[in-house]
Amino acid sequence: MTEIVSAGGNASTSKGSAKRRLLKTAKKLFASTGKAAWIMSTTFLVLVVPLIIETDREQQLVELEQQQMGVLTATKPSS
Repeated sequence: MTEIVSAGGNASTSKGSAKRRLLKTAKKLFASTGKAAWIMSTTFLVLVVPLIIETDREQQLVELEQQQMGVLTATKPSS
């Protein structure tokens, strides 16, 4: 009877250690995912956002030049 109890005790202990290992693995995964998200977001802010802003400025400059060329090349109506 002691063997059955000890075997049952080992089974519950192994289940408990399996749960602890699973929780530890989940915590590591969560921490890694958080680190990856932080790296991706800061990289986006440092590299991509200034590129978007500069592209927008360049587009506005091109539109302004096109408007100025349109005004300069417009024919004056003859009176």
